[in-house]
Amino acid sequence: MRAPQRLATALTVMLIAAPTAAAGEEQDFNVWTGQFATIDIDRHDRVFVRLEAQERFTNDADRLGQLLLRPAVGYRISDTVSLVGGYAYVLTNPPGPGEVNEHRIFQELNVRLLKTAGGTTLDSRTRFEQRLFEEDGKAALRLRQFVQLRAPISAKNKAVIYTEPFVALNETPLQRDGLALWRNFAGISVPLNDKIEMVPGYLNQYVFRNGDNRIDHTANINVFMNF
Repeated sequence: MRAPQRLATALTVMLIAAPTAAAGEEQDFNVWTGQFATIDIDRHDRVFVRLEAQERFTNDADRLGQLLLRPAVGYRISDTVSLVGGYAYVLTNPPGPGEVNEHRIFQELNVRLLKTAGGTTLDSRTRFEQRLFEEDGKAALRLRQFVQLRAPISAKNKAVIYTEPFVALNETPLQRDGLALWRNFAGISVPLNDKIEMVPGYLNQYVFRNGDNRIDHTANINVFMNF
């Protein structure tokens, strides 16, 4: 078996092995949309700005349950490694009282682990977050490890698969310590032109809680723009 096939098999096994809902656990259907723009700002294509917005419709996709705005600045150390730092504002608005306003500072390391002549890529993103809530004075620390495989399935389209566990490094009134979330995604890339790509697919999010855990079944549509 060739290396890209082995990697695809390994990532698929990771997705299958990820937690799934057990009897009695809460489940919800979501629709998430996202817009991501990367803009090079120097003539050497080293420094870039990344702008991001996400709208998450929850409770059977009946309402806007979460809004995320995340600007960042990055530097490409090489063609395969970049460093990024930024800020995120996250408004979480569940049914009833309990709206949460989060201000998040983050740093991340992005590494391209593999690129084949046939166009298959394997990428890693390690993100460290410092989460500050208006409703709670304590800083909540969290580590996220994202791994994504993209493999051609036609002349224009690629299969896109990723997995991302979220690990809380401390406990606060608004953050549970330990493994907090696990997201897994499978979709397909659809280029709209040479600078814009749409990636629709299915995202499974498992939420670990002190009480009953929750699983979100999510129709996820993201648009990526590079300028």
